[in-house]
Amino acid sequence: MQLVSRQRVPLLTAVLSIVSLGLVFSAVGGVVPEWLLPRSQTLVDLIPHLNAVISLTAIGTIVAGWRAIRRGAVATHRNLMVASFGLFGAFLVFYLYRVSIEGPSTFGGPDAVYQFFYLPMLAIHILLAVVCVPLLFYVLLLAVSRPVEEIYRSRHRSVGQIAAVLWLISFSLGILVYGLLYVVY
Repeated sequence: MQLVSRQRVPLLTAVLSIVSLGLVFSAVGGVVPEWLLPRSQTLVDLIPHLNAVISLTAIGTIVAGWRAIRRGAVATHRNLMVASFGLFGAFLVFYLYRVSIEGPSTFGGPDAVYQFFYLPMLAIHILLAVVCVPLLFYVLLLAVSRPVEEIYRSRHRSVGQIAAVLWLISFSLGILVYGLLYVVY
C-alpha cells in the first residue's frame, strides 16, 4: 500500500508548498510573534555557522544521491535524497527560528559589493530556494506514491534532475552569502 494516492500528488504538492512557503514568508515578514518562540542566544548565534555546515552536507548528499541513481543504486539514492530533504528541512527550521527572533542579517561590507554582488546573489539564492520547494515536494510525493518500477514511468526523473540542479545552485549561493556575511565582512 502506498503512502500517498498517486492521483493526489499534484494537490498535495500544492498544499505542502503553499503551507511551507507561507511559513517562510510569515517568519521573514515578522508575522510570527517573537514571544511565541523560546529564546536561546547561544543557538541564535550558532545558527548561521550550523546552517553553513548543513548546506555543505546537503550538497554532498545531493551529489552522492545523483551518482547513486546513475549507478542504479535505487535504495542508496532514496536514502541520500531523503537525507538531503531532511537537511533542507533542518536548515529552514533553524533559519526561520533565527529570522523570527532577530530579523534578516545585515550586510556589513561596502555598498558597491552589497549592490552589485551580494543582493543579486541573495536574490537568485532566494528565488531558487522558493522554486525548489514545490519541485522537491513533487518528486518526493511521486517517489512515495509508486512502487520503484513505476517511478521510472513517472516524471520523477525529469523533474528531479531540474530540482537537484537548482537545489545545488541554491545551497552553493547560500554558502557564498554566509561567507560574505560572516567571514569576509
